[in-house]
Amino acid sequence: MLQVKNLSFSYNKTTILKNLNFKVKKGEHLSIIGESGSGKSTLLKVLYGEYDLDSGHILWDNTEILGPKFNLVVGYDFMKYVAQEFDLMPFITVEENIGKFLSNFYPEEKQQRTAELLEVVELTPFSKTKVKTLSGGQKQRVALARALAKQPEIILLDEPFSHIDNFKKQSLRRSLFKYLKTHHISCIVATHDKDDVLGYADRMLVLNDKQIEVNDIPEQLFKNPKTPLTASFFGEFNVINNRIVYAHQLKLVNKSNLKATVKHCYFKGHYYLIEADLNGDTVFFEHDGALKTGKEISLTMP
Repeated sequence: MLQVKNLSFSYNKTTILKNLNFKVKKGEHLSIIGESGSGKSTLLKVLYGEYDLDSGHILWDNTEILGPKFNLVVGYDFMKYVAQEFDLMPFITVEENIGKFLSNFYPEEKQQRTAELLEVVELTPFSKTKVKTLSGGQKQRVALARALAKQPEIILLDEPFSHIDNFKKQSLRRSLFKYLKTHHISCIVATHDKDDVLGYADRMLVLNDKQIEVNDIPEQLFKNPKTPLTASFFGEFNVINNRIVYAHQLKLVNKSNLKATVKHCYFKGHYYLIEADLNGDTVFFEHDGALKTGKEISLTMP
């Protein structure tokens, strides 16, 4: 289990993280969300031991994770970290990069392990390709596979699908997170994409103003967002009469006390997102068809 106790960290005398406390169990998936600059990436680096803490402790089971003041070499064998910059070897092949740190004393096991991970990140056809010729998204997938090669107990992922196009992202996400669960590998994922969280994360931690604003299961946070920041992560929302209401919860009705005027329609595939004026405030709701600009409408909330 990972335990974070009263963690505080400053960079150039500027406080980035303040009094953080949370736990991650074996095999658990924790997603960290927050606005740009909220400290998501910094937190992963601190957990990995890249920086020294101002105060607090980080423990994996009985091992305390310490920074460069205490360790000549950053990192621990039981933990891997995949940053947004990939530290790959460009002039060797994909399979050689993945198997670089696997023992050559067991060639069959090394080959089998490399083949398995190539399949997980969907790069089997590129096994003999030199990394320098790959796209950014393909390099990101090589970095993920290499981090998993020695089967860490916990893996830290910073925006793990940010370079991967939409054609591959959904299937890769399923494949990777299923692999981590099957092998009971804990993971902490810093992300801005709700699709990395919903359906996969066991818990979700919201960073705001240097601290943890919320730490709960994704379903609970989606259904009952405590703050506009949490709601904004999941989609379009409104604050009406001091209540947070998602766009999909506002419904068009024949008559109600909520009178609005249509301002714009956005085609979203299986629905239209309608922008409307409600007593001088802009609100959004979903509807199955387009509505004329200027149309007077009535809305209802759950």
